[in-house]
Amino acid sequence: MAVFADLDLRAGADLNALRRLVENAAHLGYSVVAINHVIDFKEKKQEIEKPVAVSELFTTLPVVQGKSRPIKILTRLTIIISDPSHCNVLRATSSRVRLYDIVAVFPKTEKLFHAIDRGLGFELVYSPAIKDSTMRRYTICNALNLMQICKGKNIIISSAAEGPLEIRGPYDVANLGLLFGLSESDAKAAVSTNCRATLLHGETRKTAFGIVCTVKKPRSSEEDDSSLPACKKAKCEG
Repeated sequence: MAVFADLDLRAGADLNALRRLVENAAHLGYSVVAINHVIDFKEKKQEIEKPVAVSELFTTLPVVQGKSRPIKILTRLTIIISDPSHCNVLRATSSRVRLYDIVAVFPKTEKLFHAIDRGLGFELVYSPAIKDSTMRRYTICNALNLMQICKGKNIIISSAAEGPLEIRGPYDVANLGLLFGLSESDAKAAVSTNCRATLLHGETRKTAFGIVCTVKKPRSSEEDDSSLPACKKAKCEG
């Protein structure tokens, strides 16, 4: 069974609202969520705050619908950059950045967008599309443009929800992915396996070591026989 994730629940000053948002995500079947803190260096000199502690939200984590296990809550930092010099701020504040499980960059220009295109994941957010018809057209148009660049690969779809009414269930989001130009398999991956790949990348960044996910391949009986010495093969056949 797929493990679904929403890697963009917007952090706000109202912890009660954030708590309800996480509870709704668990009720909709999300096993993993990330609380996203967004900063824009262009607006004003902003300090990178410490992430919201899970203990501030819950003493007992909500149980995921249909899974009988608690939801996993991660932290995320999104940096809005409009100039290459903003990347230097990340280096200067690396100790605070390391407190977050996921670090994302929101480039404001096409040049910066291509500069960070190095096999990383790309995110589409859908909550603007459910707020009004104008934003819906912009969201779909931007999504289709992105599909031309990345061919539907390494895409994740998140809500960017600020309240419980702005988040949709994972199967509804996968269907929305079809509207964004994704294939059926890529749309499902955008709320499941691609999110897992993003989390593994985040773990690599935090530990400074590589993470390798291995899957043991079952061998056929013919392969097992071919690996035996001739004398043992004869005994087996006898």
